Amino acid sequence: MSSQGRLVVLFCWLLLFVGTALSQVVVSSGKVQIKGTVSDSTRARIPGAHVVAVPAGASSGPSVTSDANGEFSLAVEPGDYTLRVSHKGFVSSSHKIRLHRVDAEPIEFVLKVAPASDVVTIVEDAPYLAAATTTATRTPTPLIDVPQSVTVVTRELMADQMLTTIGDVVRYVPGITHHQGENNRDQLVIRGNTTTADFFLNGVRDDMEYMRDLYNIDRVEALKGPNAMIFGRGGAGGVINRVTKEADFTPVHEFTLQGGSFNDRRFSADYDTSLGKKLALRFNGVYEASDSFRDFVEFDRYGINPTLTFAPGTRTKVIFGYERFHDGHVADRGLPSFQGRPVDLPISTYIGDPHDSRVRADVNLGTATVEHTTHRGLTIRNRSLFAGYDRFYLNYVPGAVSGDKELISVSAYNNASNRLNMFNQTDVSHVVLTGRLRHTLLGGVELGRQRTDNFRNTGYFNDTSTSILVPYNDTVIDTPATFRQSATDADNNVRTRIGAIYLQDQVQVSRYVQLLGGVRFDYFDLQYHNNRNGDDLRRIDRLVSPRAGVVIKPRDRLSVYGSYSVSYLPSSGDQFSSLTNITQQVKPEKFANYEMGIKWDMVRSLSLTTAVYQLNRTNTRSIDPNDPTRIVQTGSSRTNGFEVGVNGNLTRAWQIAGGYAYQDAYVTSASSAARAGAQLAQVPHHTFSLWNRYQFLPSLGAGLGITNRSDMFAAIDNTVILPGYTRADAAVFYSVTERMRLQVNVDNLLNNKYYLNANNNNNISPGSSRAVRAGLIARF
Repeated sequence: MSSQGRLVVLFCWLLLFVGTALSQVVVSSGKVQIKGTVSDSTRARIPGAHVVAVPAGASSGPSVTSDANGEFSLAVEPGDYTLRVSHKGFVSSSHKIRLHRVDAEPIEFVLKVAPASDVVTIVEDAPYLAAATTTATRTPTPLIDVPQSVTVVTRELMADQMLTTIGDVVRYVPGITHHQGENNRDQLVIRGNTTTADFFLNGVRDDMEYMRDLYNIDRVEALKGPNAMIFGRGGAGGVINRVTKEADFTPVHEFTLQGGSFNDRRFSADYDTSLGKKLALRFNGVYEASDSFRDFVEFDRYGINPTLTFAPGTRTKVIFGYERFHDGHVADRGLPSFQGRPVDLPISTYIGDPHDSRVRADVNLGTATVEHTTHRGLTIRNRSLFAGYDRFYLNYVPGAVSGDKELISVSAYNNASNRLNMFNQTDVSHVVLTGRLRHTLLGGVELGRQRTDNFRNTGYFNDTSTSILVPYNDTVIDTPATFRQSATDADNNVRTRIGAIYLQDQVQVSRYVQLLGGVRFDYFDLQYHNNRNGDDLRRIDRLVSPRAGVVIKPRDRLSVYGSYSVSYLPSSGDQFSSLTNITQQVKPEKFANYEMGIKWDMVRSLSLTTAVYQLNRTNTRSIDPNDPTRIVQTGSSRTNGFEVGVNGNLTRAWQIAGGYAYQDAYVTSASSAARAGAQLAQVPHHTFSLWNRYQFLPSLGAGLGITNRSDMFAAIDNTVILPGYTRADAAVFYSVTERMRLQVNVDNLLNNKYYLNANNNNNISPGSSRAVRAGLIARF
């Protein structure tokens, strides 16, 4: 380990030592700790239960709320108490206890479901607000106690806005910009750093380039700031984690029909049923066949995802899942630029040969999860993911516009990638009390293997030329093109082996102070074989990634946090698609994040979060000024930013979700891509979003959303600007019956013309014109 790595690890454990000292000051030595759990009759833990310790002869006393894992802890003076536990929908329970000078043994409260009454009122409590996560720390942790900026997009918010893709979701996530990704993959810019691979499924890496659908997703978690301690390599600006719907013994019978502008047609289904007391089955499916506001562009996708849950006892759960997903559509690289702005062609204009342009992705993904809690409270979780990806695209790429604005250059290529992923994670966590400190300890191991084949061909028009000029006002072509390898096209095989060990300690010093410290050790072995010339190259990286944080809670619903975290990106890049004799020698890029923030649950149903951060990227490649044939790693960049997010209910009838982000992302030291001082591509200084839903009547509601983005550069050379824009969206919701809802969504209500994102200066995607979609959601 390097001296710098040793210092960082030492810093993590120093925080824990400081916590021990603080505990002697903050916690009164005369108090006794009451601890326990709250569960239902199936032994499923109940978060948010109200626990009150009433001293003998009194009518009230100190109280606490059970956390996301149904656990509670309360410090009181020795004496006789009655513990009262209550939660909406359950019969309250009480327990008398006599406390001496030693902590009481843990108590388990089992609450019975309250009997039904003649009148039943169902109230959805803050459907846009998620209270906890297991992803950010790998342990059930309230979001207010996580020293990191996290935005959770719930399934209710996705349904209200008819969101179906990752690009849709991040419109309302501050600090994240949707990159074009050549319109054939999910690609994001998170805190100034672009990524095609930082996508996870239930905490396990799902890093192939393709366009994901949300039909089987319960929620999407955006965790911002590098955090390799939890996720491993990459995650330069943050990660996106999708949490799937799982069979959970709760009956769900739902289907959704959707149709609208541009021949939009989509059907999805969600069916969950129990097969006895120990077995449950859930099935999610989707089919879509839609057109686009872009000429000739069509989409054809389908997916099925059955899951099976086996619960042989109250302490053990086994979940199996399989997904088959297909995405096919016409490849579309957008519009070029002219004199520093997008061209003034109609936004529907297609450039190239649409009949020969296509994208195909086929995904087969199997998962298995085993969770077990021992009688001593030790929680063991093992997750496995096996995924096969088969991806192909052929596209025509707009190039420069001639100076007289008469011609547009067009080139073409195709690319095929096949990948097999195998990952296994084992986490062991346990809550331990040492004196007055409450430790949530985590230890884990991750093993993985990935095999990737890459093959690319260049298009030759009339079998001779790699580019063609097309008229500015007549951009659809039918010139025959043949595809074969050029001198630089990829034909390779890449194998990676990953091994990691990680340790983490979440320390509750007192009700006012919490500390978090952890470190991950990664072994990343990449073996590259070039099929063209037989070259075999290998690069092994041993990475040490620390994480440290402190949370100060002056009140139960208010926290102030600070954190430091590090991630690394190996020299082979996001997709490790190539390696050369030069890049083989290059050290991984380093991403270090310094962050402070405030999280405030203003009321139980409304959360406000803020974060200010500095993210430094170092070890980027640059040309040696004294020897142009050499690469030196002196390039660097920085993102300084501020974020504020809000989610929940302003009133019982008014729900909101959105936020604001300021980002200043620039090159601090010249790299091979840009000069010092250049602004990073597709990172606007200002973004703002706010979605509102108001329920006017029990059966009638409406929604209004506003998104705003300032100017940003299409590429890092800062020569083409994508103008800022404001877009309004609206919706109307009508409940025909208790089991059937109609909704109509209008995207880009004012029909503003704007440019959403880009892949470079001449591949710019316009935003959609006004689009109306209607949906019927039925439950039976």
